Order: sequence, then structure tokens, then C-alpha cells
Amino acid sequence: MILSLLKLELLKTIRSTSFAKSALVAIFLTFLAVILLSYLLLLGIFLKEVIEEGFDSTDAYATVSGALIYFYLFEFMYRYFVQKLPVMELQSFLHLPLKKSSIIQFLLGRSFVSPLTLIAPLLFAPFAFKEIAPRFGDLAAWSWLGSVVMSSWSLHWLMLWFKQKFEDSLIGLGIVFLVLLLGAGSNYYGWFNLGALMKPIFDWSLVSVFPPIIMTLVFLVLYQLAYTYYYKNAYLEDLVEEEDTKFLNQNLGIFNRFGLAGELANLEWKLIIRHKKSRTYLTLAAFFLLYGLIFYTNPQYKTEEGFNHLFVFVGSFITGIFMLQYGQLFLSWNSSNFDFFLNRKGGVKALVKGKYLLFIATSILCYILSVPYVYFGWDILLIHTAAFLFNIGVVMHFVVYLALWKPKPMDLNKGAMFNYEGVGIAQFLMIIPMMGAPYLIYLPFALLVSQYAGLLALAIVGMVGVIAFPYLSDLSVQRVLSNRYQISSSFRQEL
Repeated sequence: MILSLLKLELLKTIRSTSFAKSALVAIFLTFLAVILLSYLLLLGIFLKEVIEEGFDSTDAYATVSGALIYFYLFEFMYRYFVQKLPVMELQSFLHLPLKKSSIIQFLLGRSFVSPLTLIAPLLFAPFAFKEIAPRFGDLAAWSWLGSVVMSSWSLHWLMLWFKQKFEDSLIGLGIVFLVLLLGAGSNYYGWFNLGALMKPIFDWSLVSVFPPIIMTLVFLVLYQLAYTYYYKNAYLEDLVEEEDTKFLNQNLGIFNRFGLAGELANLEWKLIIRHKKSRTYLTLAAFFLLYGLIFYTNPQYKTEEGFNHLFVFVGSFITGIFMLQYGQLFLSWNSSNFDFFLNRKGGVKALVKGKYLLFIATSILCYILSVPYVYFGWDILLIHTAAFLFNIGVVMHFVVYLALWKPKPMDLNKGAMFNYEGVGIAQFLMIIPMMGAPYLIYLPFALLVSQYAGLLALAIVGMVGVIAFPYLSDLSVQRVLSNRYQISSSFRQEL
């Protein structure tokens, strides 16, 4: 049965019209994964020296065991964003005359074969035999390593269940935020030492074989949890709950006053909430609102007078991150139905203007949510205000201009991590206007007059861009119309 399923997967791959492109991408990603995993292995080999010199520690084992819980919290976070669900593959197998249990087992097993599975063994196996074995014995090293690796692998099955169960709900986002808060906030703010609370569990593995046995049982239980959930819900319509559908169909009333463009902005918002890739960007934008805590609370970036020039970029990033992420694929989001807008009078204009409205609305929301940073000083609020005005007045049009350069099709149901559909060279250039454009205006005034004069100049240029919005947005509309046939032809290509 497994061989038959593997054969079907192979035939599906080689018969695809985009086989050559997919093969090249796979080779590149494999090469990149090998390099990254090699670096990880080197880090594992020299982990003892890194800890002793970098953290001024005399007991590398105690430091690692005390920090393992943070490794798992971080692993939970990156698995949430990177780990793929086997739901789409499940759809392509359900109509075949195969046992549902065999299909589920095959897909779950295939999902386990991943570079993510190798992270814990590569990082901690060299450390176990280099540091733990000489001090505590080979059996202790194997027991400790087994506990660490099985704990990591158990997260794989937990995440498969968790993402399918909670990813579309506020409960899921709340749990992820709580994990982030536990990992980043507990030690930083001195609430409690989470590492010290969990360290005795790993110490136990040095004197007993029960911890790896227990973690193996946890591994099997979580596998059974994931298997049972997918088996019971192996019909796509069962994976969508009624209350989620109601939430997805809610309108944002602020767009109703803008006519057809406002209606399309509402539809765009529903698209963002409903589809996996856009929803991932929205979640990342929410997390990046905390980006300022890295800089505003760090004494390294404090200055005796005024503020650090780097804060201008931080303000631009916080207030415009969603616009940059979502805007880089400006028309690619509508690649599957772009012809519909071409065949409607004023359809392209309404589509482009609707996207502009959505960018402005989300930037306003990001700005409002960043207002609490005023706690770190009124300078921060002034920076965010000037950066926000410059983003919606100038940067937004740069982003759209670059995004309209040879847009490519993409599948909205695929995740955002390590998915390069719709991405071209223009998308990699997006960060340039975000980083460079504000400083072209700010720095001359800041260096020649004062920092506040630089912020004022930034805000004034942004306001001029806001006033000129009708003209600048019409330029984007005309650019789409003049290239509509090339864009439409590109979107019809098979992914």
C-alpha cells in the first residue's frame, strides 16, 4: 500500500507541466537545507565552547538543560508558521479506492520526514556525547538525548493537531501569543524562571531511563491524537465549522462609503481571513507590532540627546509591515479571477482602489495599535506618526509600483513559509523603499537642523502624498490597464 502511494506521488510530480521548475526549486531548497543543517551540526559540535565563552558559564550542561524549555517554546512558534498540514494532499487521495486509515498513516508519516525533524538530533547529539557522556556516562547521555529528541518530535504531532483544530480561530492565535509571552516575557521581565522550573525533568534523565520512555509514550499518544482527528475529519467539509464561516463573512463597515472600490476592499478582507497564505501574513504583522520592544527597551540604542536614527526605520516597519507583506503580491492575490475584473466596466480601477483602501485601513490600525509605545517616550509617538504618514503617502505607492512589475500567479491555499509562488525579483526589492526612502527625507534635515525637523519633513512629504493620492493611484490603475493582457496571460500559467 505504501509503495503504491509513493508511486502515485512520483507520477503526479513527473507528469506535472511545471515539473522542470519544481525540480529546480526542490534542488535549490535541498541545497539550502543541507547548508543550514550543516551549520546546525557545527553549532552542536561546538555548543559547549559557545556556551562557556558566550554566556560565561562554567557548567555547559546546566545551562543547556535550563534553556531547553525555551528551545521548545521557540520550536512551537516556528513549527506553527513553517510546518505544513497534509490536508491538501488528503483531498487528492480520498476519491481513490484505498483504505482511509492507510492514506492518513501515509500522509502523517510523510509529514514527519522533514528537515525540522533533524534539528534536535543534529543540535543536541554532539553535545550529549561530548559533554554529558564523559561526565555522567554513556547511558545517561543516551537517556538525556532520547528525552530531548522525543520531546521535540512530539511537538510535530501536537502541531498537526493544533493547527488543524485552532488555526482559523482566535483561540489558536491566543495560545500562540501566550507561548510567545512565556518565552520572551518570563525571563525578560523577571516574572519567573521557566527554565529553572523545567530543568529537574531533564536532570532526572541522567539517573533514570524513565524520562525517555515517558516521552516516547507521549510521542505515540500525540500521534494517535493527530491520526484520530484526521481520520474522523477526512472529509473537507467537516473541517469547516459554522461559526467560523459566519466570522469569515463579516463586512468591515468603514469601506461601505467608498462605492464599488469599498465593496472590493471588503471582499479583499474576507480573502485575507479565509485563505492560509494571506492569514499567515496577517498573523506575522500582529507579531511584528512587538518589534519595537527589541529596540526601545535596549540600552544599547539609547542616546544622551534626542533618539537613535534607527528608530525611524523601526517606526516605518511597525506601521507599514502588513502593507509591505501583503502589497508585495498586489495583483497576484487575484490571479485566479483577474479576467473577471477585466471584463467588468471599471473593474480594474475598483480593484486597485479597493486594495489601496485596504492598505490605508490596515496601516491606520497598525499605527493605533503602536500608540502604547508612547510609554517609552513622546519621541516614539512622533516617530510613528511621521513614519505612518510617509508610509501611506509615499512608500505605499513605491510598493505598488514594484509589485506591478511582471506579477506572477499563486495558490492562496498554500502557506506563506518557504512558498515562493507569486514572488519575483521585484518582491525582493520591496524592502528598499521601506528602509531607504524615509532616510532620504529625514537625514538631511536631521543632520543640518534637528531630528524633529527631520520628522516634520517626513510628515509633510507624507501629507503631500496623501493629498496627491487620487493622481498617484490613477497612475497605478493606468499601468495595470496598459499591461492587462500580459498580466492576464501570466496569471493563466499553471503553477
